[in-house]
Amino acid sequence: MPLGNLTSQFFANVYLNELDYFVKHVLKIECYIRYVDDFVILHESREQLEKWKSEINYFLQNKLKLTLHPQKSRIASLSSGVDFVGFRNFYYHCLLRKRSLRKMMRKIEMFHRGEKDFGSLMDNYQGWQAHAQWAHTRKTREKIRKLIAGALLERI
Repeated sequence: MPLGNLTSQFFANVYLNELDYFVKHVLKIECYIRYVDDFVILHESREQLEKWKSEINYFLQNKLKLTLHPQKSRIASLSSGVDFVGFRNFYYHCLLRKRSLRKMMRKIEMFHRGEKDFGSLMDNYQGWQAHAQWAHTRKTREKIRKLIAGALLERI
């Protein structure tokens, strides 16, 4: 089953329901959020987070036959931003990942070179814009909109 497929997302949610129960009811972690196979736990104590990480890793290995990714599962300060669901999340705001902006810029360049049609570009833009609006991106979205308009005018 391809990654990103809706059925793979559905089955990840079903399979990881046991993890949710373990985290919320056994470990009694209050600040836990999971989206498909990504999750974040917030706590003020690094020692507590390290303990929970160890317990979660043990649970995943023994109950679900899964392991935490060694490079992606790390303890970080929220003040430096936590990468989650396409954003860099901070205490009071979130920013769009830079690679999301780069991908949209590449698609505009492809349109500009004639490698992508306008309908396809607009489909990409609308999806990107719907995602990007959840971050502090008003000026960035306006810039992208103007780049698309400029590329369209050049092609006419």
